[in-house]
Amino acid sequence: MAGMPIWYELMTSDPAAVAGFYRATLGWTVPPQGEAMPNGVHYGQIARADGSSAGGVLTLSAEMQACGARTRWIPYFDVEDVDAAAAEVERLGGSVQMPPVSLEGVGRMAMLGDPQGAPFYLMAPTPPPGQPDAKSDAFDPVKAGHCRWNELNTTDAAGALAFYEALLGWTRGMAMPMGEAGDYQFVEHDGIALGAVNPVREGPSYWLPIFGVADIEAARAAAAETGGRITVDLQEIPGGEFALNVDDPGGAALGFVGPKGGSQ
Repeated sequence: MAGMPIWYELMTSDPAAVAGFYRATLGWTVPPQGEAMPNGVHYGQIARADGSSAGGVLTLSAEMQACGARTRWIPYFDVEDVDAAAAEVERLGGSVQMPPVSLEGVGRMAMLGDPQGAPFYLMAPTPPPGQPDAKSDAFDPVKAGHCRWNELNTTDAAGALAFYEALLGWTRGMAMPMGEAGDYQFVEHDGIALGAVNPVREGPSYWLPIFGVADIEAARAAAAETGGRITVDLQEIPGGEFALNVDDPGGAALGFVGPKGGSQ
């Protein structure tokens, strides 16, 4: 469905060095080295425990890093017309970081930046052969092992909200006052809660994927034991679950959300 998150890409210089972290915390299998793509990059699919894909991993080369690419997670959002949407991004004050390109059997995509600089992809995916109605389940607002929440940390919350509302048709849900920083504003699409816009005073704007886990305390322990760094410790959230933010061993920021004690 246009406007929905459909994929998550981990950009990292050494997939093998972070594989143990993701296996221990989420039960994922991160390939140590992806396949060479026509454009020369190495890309692999991250497998969930159920055999489906959680997202992809792109190996950052030294040349990519010299050009400014850095370790991070980046979301993909579904659109019907990538070229038209990329042009709209520029009209709305964003930037085109990778012009639209088509990959056989995958779809057409472009890498963009919002007006505050947070990178993201837009994609018109090609369904698998014989499955014209297939849909990505990389995002699921309730299931462990999937991305459950998409948090945009941005230095201009009002501007970011206006941008994504115009580009992807998102609407605003409930808001949680954050004092002088402003509101933690939930965003929705077609009645589905996608995540929130989180106002920050400084630093780069970026998307933070928050992945579901069956036991938040076990995930916290596993993250610490496999080289992760806790950046925001356990906090209770509306609904009685708990969340925390971490950097993986390579430095990519992400979050976990789930119940204590595996009571989900």
